Order: sequence, then C-alpha cells, then structure tokens
Amino acid sequence: MTDINEFNEKAIRRYTEEQQLKPFQGELLKVQAHLEAHQKKMIILFEGRDASGKGGTIRRVTRYMNEKHYRVVALGKPTLEQRTQWFYQKYVQQFPRGGEIVLFDRSWYNRAMVERVFGFCTEKEYTDFNKGVKGFEKDLVRQGIILIKLYFSVTKDEQEARFERRKNDPLRQWKLSEIDVQAQEHWDDFTEMKYKMLQNSHASITPWTIIRSNDKHLARLNTIKVILNSVDYENRSTELDFSVDEDIVVSGAHELEIMDKHLKKMGKFIF
Repeated sequence: MTDINEFNEKAIRRYTEEQQLKPFQGELLKVQAHLEAHQKKMIILFEGRDASGKGGTIRRVTRYMNEKHYRVVALGKPTLEQRTQWFYQKYVQQFPRGGEIVLFDRSWYNRAMVERVFGFCTEKEYTDFNKGVKGFEKDLVRQGIILIKLYFSVTKDEQEARFERRKNDPLRQWKLSEIDVQAQEHWDDFTEMKYKMLQNSHASITPWTIIRSNDKHLARLNTIKVILNSVDYENRSTELDFSVDEDIVVSGAHELEIMDKHLKKMGKFIF
C-alpha cells in the first residue's frame, strides 16, 4: 500500500509541475512567432556538468514549440576533417536562419571544460580559445543574433545520486558515458575550469546565466523564464509572473563573486 501511495504522490507531483510549466511554454510559442515575424535568430547554449539537467530542460523548453522553427544540436567528437578546420566552423554551420532558434546541447565551450580537463586539446588551443571567444560572441550579437548562455550547476552529492540512478535504471543506462564515470573523480578540475571559463567569457554584452539545478523542476521553470525575459515579444501575458527565483538563477558576475568568497574563506571552490 505504501508503494502505491508513493507512486500516486509522485504522479500527482509530476502532473502539478507539468501544469505549472505549460503557460510559460505557451509564451515560448509567442517568442517563436516574434522571431519568425521579424526574421530574428536565437542561439541558446546549454552548458554544465554531466547530469546537471541540461537534456531534460531542453525537452521542456521545446515540448510544444513549432518544430519547423527550432533545432537541437548536440555535436559529437570532431572528425579528422573538422580537426583541420577553423575551430568554430562546425558550430557556425549549425547556426540558425532567420526566424529560427538553435539550442546547443554543449557548444564551443567544450574546449574550455571537457577538452581541457581530459587533455583532448593542447595548451595552445585552450589559450587561443580563451583569447578569442569574447570577440567571436560579440560579433554574433552585433550581427543581431540573440545569444543566451546557460550554465547548469549541480552539487557533487546530487550529481553522484543521479549517476547511481542511471547505473541502476535500464531505461537510463544509455545516458551514462565513460566521461560521466570519471566526472566525480575530476570534480575539482571541472570547478576550476568553470571559474576560468566565467572569467574569460562573461561580458555585459554576452553574459552567462547560472542555473542552480539540484531541483530539476525549478531549474526548468526558471530557465524558460530566462529565455522569455531575453526577448521583447508581442502579446506577452500580463497575468503570469516572469520574475526568476534568485536562489536558482545567478548572474555569471555574481557567481564569480561567490566563488571568490569561497576560495578566500575555505581555500577551495564549492560549486
């Protein structure tokens, strides 16, 4: 009887959460219509640690969207040909046309995080990326692209718990990669790379937004609000509350301040 009650409680909670998302998902359709009408282009970067909730959030963002006007891009390892090309070339080839949204499930910031931690790039390649990424992104914005950079931040304990669920659930095991298995071991390395990434690429014209994602539902809801607040679109609802939860949504600049305080007080980063 207890198992049935627990199942019912979970089902009710999931239903309630999905219903809470729906009106904001409806607003995303208005954003799509606005972009199409004005032939605007939007790029959304979903970055963060493994198991931080990027994929689930992307699915909620796009659930009711017009599939003719958005694409989700998740690029694999570079081919031999791509390795000889300009670093950004494979990403630029995926950029949106007028009226389209492209959501990158990991992006060129692979170079600042995964590639750097696991030695998949050289020191020069990493340095060159840090020197050039601000200019690259500023040019995108100057050309009229709406660029939203999201970093999903999960705690070490929560990441470990999610990995355990993936290991034990046959329907989730496909999500567990070799890189994932090593993520906990390299936790501090990823934290240091996150700090350097924010230092090198956060700017007023191309800011980072941090999403605290231990609570998946709140992360998804607030992510949608961040996207909606990035566009001045027509027929915006006057009944919905578009304000974000400040415990969930943190600016890149404030995250750097928080990390600096942790480093000075405890001698290490926390997030």
